[in-house]
Amino acid sequence: MPDNLKVPSKFSSLMACKCPRCRTGRVFPKSIFDITGFSKTNDFCPHCGLKFEHETGFFWGAMYISYAFSTAFMIFFGVVAINNDWAWNKILWTILLTAVVLVPFSYRYSRILLLYGISPHRHFKVRYRLGELKDTGL
Repeated sequence: MPDNLKVPSKFSSLMACKCPRCRTGRVFPKSIFDITGFSKTNDFCPHCGLKFEHETGFFWGAMYISYAFSTAFMIFFGVVAINNDWAWNKILWTILLTAVVLVPFSYRYSRILLLYGISPHRHFKVRYRLGELKDTGL
């Protein structure tokens, strides 16, 4: 491996929404702040050609992770609101607004956690990062 090639950590690649195999290609083509495009997922890694959804319905499992994120956020902000003795309508609006505002985060990171955690054949390989190997997309 060349000395000038710094391999990013798994955590930093996960947080940056990079491909789990080459840690270079972007999983999502648009920014998380793009309201109309945050949910668009690349079909293939633009760098190594990895097919992200390797079987139909693969990302359905991300719904469970997203549900856990949303539930955790709502419980957290609900407890904060209750401990500050807010009125019930203010607590309700805080929880609802939190759930809506965090949808892009929950959507993206549930998919990324699924890609990094569940797929054993998608582990990091330096040769894909260097561009020596590339999938044909099949």
